Amino acid sequence: MPHPLIPELETLAGKVCAELGFELRQVNLLTHRIPMTLQVLVQRGDGRDISLDECAALSAPLGEVFDAAGVLGEEAYVLEISSPGVSDELQDERDFRSFRGFPVAVRFTDRNGAEARCEGLLLERTASELQINMRGRTKRIPRASVIQVLLVAPSAGP
Repeated sequence: MPHPLIPELETLAGKVCAELGFELRQVNLLTHRIPMTLQVLVQRGDGRDISLDECAALSAPLGEVFDAAGVLGEEAYVLEISSPGVSDELQDERDFRSFRGFPVAVRFTDRNGAEARCEGLLLERTASELQINMRGRTKRIPRASVIQVLLVAPSAGP
């Protein structure tokens, strides 16, 4: 389940991006990091990726709007602006079929309702669960609990 502040953050970011000729692709609020991280993924209106300079130019206006709205309160946060490029996030069935056997990081809600993260090799996504191989054991995560599945770089051996 996405963070409850995401819709408001998306609305604020979307307005700023549109005013500056960009398209908002996604907003993520990573509360498990200290300080928390607010990720804003943006691309040009024609769908092309934006440059590092354009990301930097968006930083101040977005930060000002978020701070002025007080959505995040007095909480310290890091604002990351980037272009989605070729998405590292697996979203549709084709992605999950194409990247079987690849290393992934999974964010999910555990039995206690807390956000958790694990890494392993993608085995399969069924109608009811996501299966990953963690050091030779299959971890089954209920599909409804999965927040995000990202491709990650393979870790080096011991």
